[in-house]
Amino acid sequence: MSDKKNLLFTKEHEWLDFDGDEAQIGITDFAQGELGDIIFVELPEVGDTFSKDDVFGTIEAVKTVADLYMPVSGEILELNNVIEDSPELINTSPHDSGWIIKIKITEKSEVDTLLNENQYKELINV
Repeated sequence: MSDKKNLLFTKEHEWLDFDGDEAQIGITDFAQGELGDIIFVELPEVGDTFSKDDVFGTIEAVKTVADLYMPVSGEILELNNVIEDSPELINTSPHDSGWIIKIKITEKSEVDTLLNENQYKELINV
């Protein structure tokens, strides 16, 4: 699925790769496959804060629009601006070049509520 060491998942198909109190977030390979060809991503602003499970953006594919949910509470530190011009990166490289945001985690204990890779594979029946 991915070679990132600290990758955790949500039931809504976001992934989180954390290092200390910072994390990179994107959608899973499974999610991008279900969405199909991604044509647009709506991103939050740097400095915005969100609670766990808040909608922080949307992804538009050819046939549908999907909300993006915050895996843990945090403040937006950085956006992957490349995906604004090349949203297809989420399809071709969802766990690497297609990352969506970087955050500062404000509730570190919430990381413990996320799924590990085996639990996520069970969820999607892989």
